[in-house]
Parts: sequence; C-alpha cells; structure tokens
Amino acid sequence: MANKLNSKLNWDAIIIGSGIGGLVTASQLAAKGAKVLVLEQYKIPGGSGGSFKRKGFTFDVGASMIFGFGEKGHTNLLTRALADIGEKCDTIPDPSQLEYHLPNKLNVIVDREYEKFISNLTSRFPHEEKGIRRFYGACWKVFNCLDSMPLLSIEDPSYLTKVFFKAPLSCLGLARWLPFNVGDLAKRFIKDPELLNFIDIECFCWSVMPADSTPMINAGMVFSDRHAGGINYPKGGVGVIAEKLVKGLERHGGQIRYQSKAKRIILEGEKAIGVELKDGEKIYAQTIVSNATRWDTFGGEGVQNPLIDLTKTPPKEKTWRKRYKPSPSFLSLHLGVKSSVIPSDSHCHHIILNDWNRMESEQGVVFVSIPTILDKSLAPEDNQIVHAFTPSSINEWQNLKAKDYIQKKKIAANNLITKIESIFPNLKDAITHIEIGTPKTHSRFLGRHQGSYGPIPTRKLPGLLPMPFNSTRIKNLFCVGDSCFPGQGLNAVAFSGFACAHKIGASLGINPWSLPD
Repeated sequence: MANKLNSKLNWDAIIIGSGIGGLVTASQLAAKGAKVLVLEQYKIPGGSGGSFKRKGFTFDVGASMIFGFGEKGHTNLLTRALADIGEKCDTIPDPSQLEYHLPNKLNVIVDREYEKFISNLTSRFPHEEKGIRRFYGACWKVFNCLDSMPLLSIEDPSYLTKVFFKAPLSCLGLARWLPFNVGDLAKRFIKDPELLNFIDIECFCWSVMPADSTPMINAGMVFSDRHAGGINYPKGGVGVIAEKLVKGLERHGGQIRYQSKAKRIILEGEKAIGVELKDGEKIYAQTIVSNATRWDTFGGEGVQNPLIDLTKTPPKEKTWRKRYKPSPSFLSLHLGVKSSVIPSDSHCHHIILNDWNRMESEQGVVFVSIPTILDKSLAPEDNQIVHAFTPSSINEWQNLKAKDYIQKKKIAANNLITKIESIFPNLKDAITHIEIGTPKTHSRFLGRHQGSYGPIPTRKLPGLLPMPFNSTRIKNLFCVGDSCFPGQGLNAVAFSGFACAHKIGASLGINPWSLPD
C-alpha cells in the first residue's frame, strides 16, 4: 500500500489507530460502502492485539486468551466482524481458560465444560455449592440476554426500538444488570472469604480490577462465554486477526497507511474536519474516529500533546477523568524456551498469585501464556513460547539513567522468571530467546498513555453506566476502543467498533434497515 495519498481527498471517515476497535469500525464502514482511511503510527496493525516476529518466533503483543470466536449467537463478535468482510480466522479450541495457582495451595482449573469447572470449584468449597451455582448462574442470565440480541450501538434510539421488539425480555433483563458490579452479587450469594478472593482474581485476570469494581455485564460475558463460544486461539498468532481485518478493509475499498502518526485533530469551530500528521500533512474527512485512549485524545495529567487542543476539551471528558484513571501497564517477557521444560500435559494459560493482599500491588499477579501448546508453528522446532506479564506502573520506570533502566529491567525479568519457575522448574536454564518490555515500551510502541491497557474507576461506580459511548461533544468526532463502553478485552473493543460504525453509518445514511441475523 502506497504510503502517500491525495491529502485533499474527502474521506467519509478517518480512523486514527489500527487497534482491533479501530479496524472493526473501519472494516464495518467500508463494507457498507463508506470511503475509509486508517492511520497507523507503527509498521504493523493490531496495537496490543498484534504480533511481532523474532528469530523464528511469532510473539503476541498482548494477551493470547481470546474470546469472540464462537459460531452461534450474537456475542461471537470477532467471528462476525470478519465474516462481514468475507474473512475468517482458523482457530484452535483451548480445552480450558485458565489454571489458577493461588495462596493456600488453592489450584483451580477453569475447564471449557461448565459442569467440570463448577465441580472443580465446589470440591474445594463444598459448603458454598449453592452460592457458587447461584452466582455463576446469574452470570449465565446476563450472557443469555446479550447472546440473544444483535449487538450494535445503544446510542441509536431507532435501533434500540427494533431490538426491543425482537427481544423485549432480553432487553429488560440486561437493563436490570447495568448498574451492578460483580462484588455486589457475589457477596449476596457467597460468604467464604477465600472464595470471594477467588471471584476477585477471576475479575482481575481480564479487567485488572477486583470484583467490587468490575461491571456485572462484562463478567456475565466473560464468565459464561468461556464455556459457550469458548477460548479459541487464531492459527498463526493473535496478529492474524488484525491482518485479516486489514485485508477485508482493503477488499472493500478502504485504505491503511502505516508509519503515519497523527499529530492533532483539525477542528473548524466545534466540528472535527480532518487530521494533521506529524510531518505536517493534512487529510480531511466527514467524520474522525480516535482509536487512541481517551487521555491521548482529550488530554489529562501527564499528557503532553493530545489530539484535541486542551482549550477545546469538552467538560464531559474532564468529568470522565475524575471517575476513571489509567490501569497499570505491564512488565512483559516474551521467552523462547526449550520444549523439554514445558510438560506435555500443561495448560496454555496460568495465573500465579502468592499473597491475596498483593493482588493489586506492583508486580503482584503473574499472567503466563504458552500459545505453542495450541499452535506449534509459532516457534522453531523443539522450542516453546512463554509469554509472561505482570502489572507495573510507569512511575516505576521513569527518570532512570539508561544503564540503570537496563539493569532494572534485568532484575525485574529475573524476579518474574523465578515466580514462573514455581510451576515450570528450571525455566531459566531453558531460555533460548528473551524480549523484555516495560510500561515505557508499551507507551512507545502502542502509543498509549502511560502504557495503560484501559481505564479503571477511581472509586466504586454503578456498573457500566458511567462509561462513555462512541459519540463525543465535538461534532463529527467519535472514539472507539477500551476507553469506551463496554471496556477492555478484544471482544469488548470489537463491540465498541461495531457500535461506532453503526453510529457513523446512521449519520451517513448507509446502515441497512434490518437487524443482523
């Protein structure tokens, strides 16, 4: 794809950033006939949902635990997004979501089969069997409501009316759960402190928040979809999802420009009309979509050059910043290791926590993925990939001299490897390749404020109700991604992309009248 285009071409939509949310928005609009341009600052698409190659290894940038590839219902958003543009990912089903390695020798395997998971959990907490079934049963009620209706923009009244007439009970059932967080429900059914701690880590593993701060709508999706559509790994690595979305985008007439960093969104009065690039080039469109974080778009503490001039920041965005803060970034390791160190019966995904009191602390929880258990083509023969990451604040890595920064990385990496050796002994001696990433790495290559992977509440909030939607108070400017409803995760940002494309499609008059099948 040529990197230089006619700057004066009037696009229907320019999308800043090629994360999964941005690519779903772009490809959905292109499939409806809109003229779409995606601007990506890096040389590959996908953002934290991308992949990179080193010495025969294909490493996933972010998590390898992927929801959204089911074949039935309406919550399989990655399957649907690709199908809408004539694409499909070949996937490998994972027999389990996670193996938890927790304090007091609490080891829980979340099996793909729901009853096996419940049996595993109740064998440790037999006195809480009734509460366990009632809690996870409530999650199924949320999921079934979501899965029975087409998931598009909830900002469009005409669309909501159609959905209500198609599935009135599901709409009413879903509305009931919007103000609730997981902790509200868990404590209603469960009393055992250790089991409530387990519900906390269940939430933390994908939302980076304990149960009291995790919206019930999100939990209903994740806790049930892992047994419905299941966890399915895309053959060739997670980056294949973004590559397929780009392929479908281009097939439908859309374009993507790499190494094209947006400097600012051009405003005419209170209306967005274009984007100025770092090199001074200006490109114009009817609508602008920011797949950058809300902070990188509108500014905030520590943001040097937001896309919108600070004097034009809508008051609503300032209110949002009081309610939410950036989640921690991660210290990450991408390891190539000798296959002999990984037992043949190992699960793909693991979480390690040695102290309940350190769950939200700096480098307290360790996430481990071994995607080569599912797809051996990702590594050279007789090698496996171990991708490990642990929450880390960018403040821990600021204001260091170059040599001190490098030394700190090595010490932190060694500490992380030692923790992983609690489940894979002698890992250190088996390493054949190592890549160490810090929050500064994530900030630099992903263009995300503080390297954060999304917002978390500054205080307890009523479920998803305070989360912003795609529209902004600046005319013709929309946002998409994990700073928008419904939040973090590839399936969640795919929903955000569907919703954003629907909202823009309504304004352009290109949406089909009928609801999706």
